[in-house]
Amino acid sequence: MSTDDATEGIDPGVPPSGTGCVECEAVGGWWFHLRRCARCGHIGCCDDSPAKHATAHYRETGHPLIRSYEPGEEWFWDFTAGELYASGPDLAPPVSHPADQPAPGPAGRVPANWADTLR
Repeated sequence: MSTDDATEGIDPGVPPSGTGCVECEAVGGWWFHLRRCARCGHIGCCDDSPAKHATAHYRETGHPLIRSYEPGEEWFWDFTAGELYASGPDLAPPVSHPADQPAPGPAGRVPANWADTLR
């Protein structure tokens, strides 16, 4: 990520909105993996998840950059450019959901046939 790309659309001081997808939590849904908006901290589910809330957040707000919210992953995705960046600026902690939170998750809400429901 270039210096301009790294700061455009990112607020490194904003903490994540929680440990799970905001919208899935509100309706008792589940997710495959989580993504964090680099501008406002919104946590949404990935495009492999049934509801695709991270992309919906981008479409609703225009916030262009997300970062993986999975333990051990530091990549960013730019919706506008359609590009993956291996790294970027540090964001406010925590940088991922809790390590003991399963993926898919959350525990107790993932259907037994979850793999059949993806994409």
